[in-house]
Amino acid sequence: MSLPQPPEPIAGARLLFSLDPAVSHLNHGSFGAVPVGVQRTQQRLRDEVEANPLRFFTRGLVDRITHTRRHLAGFLGADPDGTALTTNATTGVAVVLRSLGLGPDDEVLTTDHGYGAVDLSVRRECRRSGATHRVLRVPLTATDEEITQIVRVGLRPGRTRLLVVDQLTSPTARLFPVAAIVAVAREHGVAVLVDAAHAPGMLPAPVTDTGADFWVGNLHKWGYAPRGTAVLVVAPAWRDRIEPLVVSWEQDAGFPGNVEWQATMDYTAWLSAPAGLYTLRSLGVDRVRSHNAALAAYGQGVVGDSLGVAPADLPDPGGRAVAMRIVPLPAGLATTLDGAVALRTRIAERLATEVAVNAWSGRGWLRLCGQVYNTADEYERLAARLPALLSQR
Repeated sequence: MSLPQPPEPIAGARLLFSLDPAVSHLNHGSFGAVPVGVQRTQQRLRDEVEANPLRFFTRGLVDRITHTRRHLAGFLGADPDGTALTTNATTGVAVVLRSLGLGPDDEVLTTDHGYGAVDLSVRRECRRSGATHRVLRVPLTATDEEITQIVRVGLRPGRTRLLVVDQLTSPTARLFPVAAIVAVAREHGVAVLVDAAHAPGMLPAPVTDTGADFWVGNLHKWGYAPRGTAVLVVAPAWRDRIEPLVVSWEQDAGFPGNVEWQATMDYTAWLSAPAGLYTLRSLGVDRVRSHNAALAAYGQGVVGDSLGVAPADLPDPGGRAVAMRIVPLPAGLATTLDGAVALRTRIAERLATEVAVNAWSGRGWLRLCGQVYNTADEYERLAARLPALLSQR
């Protein structure tokens, strides 16, 4: 089986970012990268704040936030009246967990593909409320039908209050069949929270037709927004039950205003987010998506080949639409969180390359992303130098 070919570079795209040219940034999925034009938009807004803070916060800010929310919700295929801006996906998860009113007879169900900070949030809320946290094991090679069946069997009607499932998983780059999972959960009367941290900007209209009770997604990754920009989407039946983590002056306005208004926080990231979508549209949304997915597949192929992993053994759990790919590391490497962090740091310091390394299911995995500022030779350089570094145990 031959290796995939890299896509044609998008001319001039690298110049849109202020990334250090001495480093290969192959991990866009963790913290993103903000285009220069979006940085400047946010700085102009910060200048506006400091020119007259009282005017900025007290004359029309709620309306500006509402306008921004409607713009972002339209891009995502979400109902603007059921969408709240928030600082990140894990904050949205915490809002949902706190609003459910869990008790000792309840359980929250997650999968072993979930994001670590979300699991920590679930555990904390379960400790506080006396509820139970249970984890479903989902094989990396499971088909969509098999995943749906695992969820079906794992639900406990009358006890499972919430199912948390990823739309696109962080450690394994797996695209989950969320619409089918939500349909199964609804048959059993179980609410579903979709963690879609990586979906905005990467997947087209990711909220549309999922049917989830709750959906959270970050705009700062694949939507080119400043960090601290995310959305929480809530189905109509739940909106009057949502409580913010901090009460402020818009509390009586109800959702989404009570979640969005957090006193004197920095709102400039949110107000700059439409500039990120403008950048994405200027490059061509479909063009960017196909480029990034193809580049990630190429990177996975060349790095996997350098580590002796046959193309047939390289996981492809996300399909062609996903701009993240994983490569299995040699046995015994990065099998714990500490080991994964240590290896990621070694790669960064010795190879001048930023990647993600995750410990999942007893094995270490290298995660590579594709973005418009990346080029094929960056993955090739990593492939040429990584085996020697890994051999130095």
